Amino acid sequence: MKSITKTVYVLSIVSLFTDTASEMLYPIMPIYLKTIGFSIVLIGVLEGFAEALAGLSKGYFGKLSDNSGKRVPFVQLGYALSTISKPMMAVFTFPLWIFFSRAIDRLGKGIRTGARDAILSDEATSETKGKIFGFHRSMDTLGAVIGPLLALVYLYFYPQDYKTLFYIAFLPGLIAVLASFFLKDKNKIHPKEKKIISFFSFLNYWKTCPQQYRKIVIGLLAFTLFNSSDIFLLLKAKQVGLNDASVIGVYIFYNLIYALCAFPIGIYADKIGLKKMLVFGLSLFAIVYFGMAFSTNLYVIALLFFIYGVYAAATEGISKAWISNVSEKKDTATAIGTYSAFQSICTMLASTIAGLIWCQFGANTTFIITAIATVFITLYFTFFIKYKTT
Repeated sequence: MKSITKTVYVLSIVSLFTDTASEMLYPIMPIYLKTIGFSIVLIGVLEGFAEALAGLSKGYFGKLSDNSGKRVPFVQLGYALSTISKPMMAVFTFPLWIFFSRAIDRLGKGIRTGARDAILSDEATSETKGKIFGFHRSMDTLGAVIGPLLALVYLYFYPQDYKTLFYIAFLPGLIAVLASFFLKDKNKIHPKEKKIISFFSFLNYWKTCPQQYRKIVIGLLAFTLFNSSDIFLLLKAKQVGLNDASVIGVYIFYNLIYALCAFPIGIYADKIGLKKMLVFGLSLFAIVYFGMAFSTNLYVIALLFFIYGVYAAATEGISKAWISNVSEKKDTATAIGTYSAFQSICTMLASTIAGLIWCQFGANTTFIITAIATVFITLYFTFFIKYKTT
């Protein structure tokens, strides 16, 4: 554990409390949106739009962080915006206001992500990237266990009182913002030439980035095009007979597995290679989606959510660790931000298309198409990308 520095601990605690706030709302979000008149398609569009905004801003603010030589101010502002967005969702229920509130939340995520991941990368060596990113993902995802548990307890005593949860979620978010003030920029990053940075200037990185970075990102983006929002998995669980409390419960279970596995998987990935672990994770994802397509047994659904937790632990932190290993240190925030920008555009398309396919052809078709595509992407990583670092 000696490679886990104070900075990594603080960042992880900040993420834990922020995720507690966000994930307190995430599993009840589709239920809440349906109660105020949102259709399945509109839910898909909302989630896709929110992720697209987050992604584009990740690219811009990642580039801005690298150019300014600053990390911490972006982290602090990003977490603050996400915190104030929580109660906004409950103030008015007009669709445009809901879109605006989600936009504020996702903009906050976009501002902080590139700078935060660059700090994590700077706190690690190429041999410990999996461990550092894995530890952060474990702490972050622990919030996704605590948050829904708090929501579950509250809804047990106050059934269907979803609005109050949006106000309660403000408190752990506030703790996260206060904790972020213990962070300091300690690595001297010389600011680049001062000039106006356009919103899409990060796209230029694609022209100058290492070839290995480009190959990895192409594969990850192809996967993202078929990887729609987790909300569709929760809707599937509800479709097979789970009530609201059980849907939240299975989501807690998935995140618990994710939180427990991310750190040890990160350590093991450093030993066997990040590529092998990513391929393993993608294989699990394909199994989950094939299973979701063909199973209506509640116990099988629970098992699939267990596997899904292992998949997340084996891919999310690992992919960023790999990207940071094949990019120059001075461009870390830009590299991760650029990838995240493209990723979120693909997520927007994936969620929107998944919603349309679900409505036209049913849930099973949605899951089968995703699973088949993932098999081909897994083969791409296995046979066409060599594992190496800078």
